[in-house]
Amino acid sequence: MTNKEKYYTFCDIEKTIPIFSQAWWLDAVCGDDWDVCLVEKGNEIYATMPYQLKKRYGFTFLVQPPLTQNLGPWLISPTAKYSKMLGQRKDLMEDLISQLPKHHYFSQNWHYSLTNWLPFYWAGFEQTTYYTYVFDDLSNKELIWKKMQENIRTDIRKAQKLNLTVCKDLSIEAFIALNKMTFDRQNIVASYSEYLLKNLLGIAISRNQCQWFIAQDEKEQNHAGVLIVWDENSAYYLLGGSDPNLRNSGAMSLCMWEAIQFASTVTKKFDFEGSMIESVERYFRAFGAEQKPYFHITKIPSYMLRMIKTLKLASQL
Repeated sequence: MTNKEKYYTFCDIEKTIPIFSQAWWLDAVCGDDWDVCLVEKGNEIYATMPYQLKKRYGFTFLVQPPLTQNLGPWLISPTAKYSKMLGQRKDLMEDLISQLPKHHYFSQNWHYSLTNWLPFYWAGFEQTTYYTYVFDDLSNKELIWKKMQENIRTDIRKAQKLNLTVCKDLSIEAFIALNKMTFDRQNIVASYSEYLLKNLLGIAISRNQCQWFIAQDEKEQNHAGVLIVWDENSAYYLLGGSDPNLRNSGAMSLCMWEAIQFASTVTKKFDFEGSMIESVERYFRAFGAEQKPYFHITKIPSYMLRMIKTLKLASQL
């Protein structure tokens, strides 16, 4: 039985694995181009680490798949004393690292719950700290409303006064159109294709783990949209978009608020999947969620790729 075959079965029973590391998600965003490291003791799995594998120009890349906010290790919940637990987790991570295929480049974003990357540091990996914003408890919506900065509440009230309706039954094409407008406005090419997105969402919908929210006015103009996915532990903001001609209606904040309220009915937390882009970070921060650091882990064993990266950086000076 291969590691992937074991992992399919394991994901069906282990509910603490985040949605982005679930086997069905990886199938949807990677096709066959993924595998997983497993640490087993007896018949029990103690640690996992999936990765996407790509080969380009003779190089092997272990990278973050499109539309996938985090990957990284999953480790069994500790039962030992703290110091002993750290030692056990060190051994598990070292075992995972030893199983990685030979590669020239490694890059992953880890879930914020992973706070110790020392075994990867000792193995020559590097780390950059990124940040997200998370509501750890969705049970008190009144408290969440109070935590929001006044500009967000003002946006929501503005959208409501304009009689915008948040629809959950419009087509995925309607949401994709809004999402595309955002990229076009910034003159950016999306890192995913429409085909990939539709395939992923089709599977997520069949599993009842996806919903999009579109704010529409009385003329049936779509102002903005927000798309979330979720597992048993958390909802995640995945994508958004807005019509650049209607951006001042407060529709985006209204959709986000509706998404947060909806998330409280299906899971426990809400993760904004914070951006390192200053304007986006400022917007997410204004909702009042708790800032949480997470790790971006990299390693470039290839001397040639390190030189290419250095030259690219030098060209920007």
